[in-house]
Amino acid sequence: MIVTVVADIFGKANNGTTIAGMHLIDALQNAGHTVRVVCPDQDKKGKDGFYIVGTYWVGPFQSIVDKNGVSLAKPNYKTLDEALTGSDEVHIMVPFAVGKAAARMCQEKHIPVSAGFHVQAENVTAHFFNLMSSSWANHMVYRSFWKKFYRYVDVIHYPTQFIKNTFEKAIHHETNGVVISNGVSSRFRKKEVVRPAEWQNKFVILCTGRYSKEKKQKLLIRAVARSKYKDRIQIVFAGSGPRLEEMKKCAKKNHVEPEYRFFRRDELVDMINCADLYVHTSEIEIEAISCLEALSCGVVPVINDSPKSATRDFALHPENLFKLNDVNDLAKKIDYWIEHPEEKAKVSEEYQKYCGQFDFDRCMERMVELIENTAKIKK
Repeated sequence: MIVTVVADIFGKANNGTTIAGMHLIDALQNAGHTVRVVCPDQDKKGKDGFYIVGTYWVGPFQSIVDKNGVSLAKPNYKTLDEALTGSDEVHIMVPFAVGKAAARMCQEKHIPVSAGFHVQAENVTAHFFNLMSSSWANHMVYRSFWKKFYRYVDVIHYPTQFIKNTFEKAIHHETNGVVISNGVSSRFRKKEVVRPAEWQNKFVILCTGRYSKEKKQKLLIRAVARSKYKDRIQIVFAGSGPRLEEMKKCAKKNHVEPEYRFFRRDELVDMINCADLYVHTSEIEIEAISCLEALSCGVVPVINDSPKSATRDFALHPENLFKLNDVNDLAKKIDYWIEHPEEKAKVSEEYQKYCGQFDFDRCMERMVELIENTAKIKK
């Protein structure tokens, strides 16, 4: 079977959407399917199976796009026609310009099409309009997603039930959707590691994810500054992104010295296993594979109790949640886990068992099945 994957955002593995796309492509190829990829990644130009489109220049918003380390793909209808012709199924990663154009062309060509739901409305309103907290603005983004894209799609892939419910509530419409986690690789497991010498007597708190507005990393910095055990704590922010300088200024103001570093996947497994606690500060999250990776290694979490985040559903106990954006409550929960090491060890085992449901191989098998079943729709 020939499957075309359309990815408006693709290139460096510095965001969840790109990583999800790479995993899907590998899974389809491992299942014996021929995969074509439409993307704006100029590094892939000339490589077999890749169809390269251009990128938009978005004027005053370009600096925002650049800081986030992504490119916004621009439709090239000749390239799209070449990629789509002969395809048995098309899977579109995000509801942006190239994806929208591909969906319309699939209708004309009678090609079955599925699409992922990897973008929350707040991911758009936070960066471009500073309206992340505006229910009206976020509602209009979801309505636009439906009107201009998802209503032309045969099957929608939702990473969580949370985002399926959120979208269907916003558009007042039930969709033909399937909930499948993006999955956690089997490499993320508890293992013995040797800590760096400077961390030997520290309580290490890990926070992974892009340094961006909706991730709210400054909450952790301010909470540690209020902890009874401030001098014992070492924060590690694993990631990269446009808010790095703001985070550093916040840390300096609060007399906290975090470590900021982007880890390769193999390095990240060791880093997670060095951690005593995982704090997930993000207010906006569709699934948070980064959190699940930590939980799979048995690192106990403290998660922001945000109604706009699926991650809060991973809390197995009240002590695994802190009140929405509440610095004092986060500091209280951090101190609790420092003071209760035996309970933390017990909960660590619970999380290792809990994460079995997110087995990467099984999730990818289900994604391949979704695409194979979608391909049968218009035959």
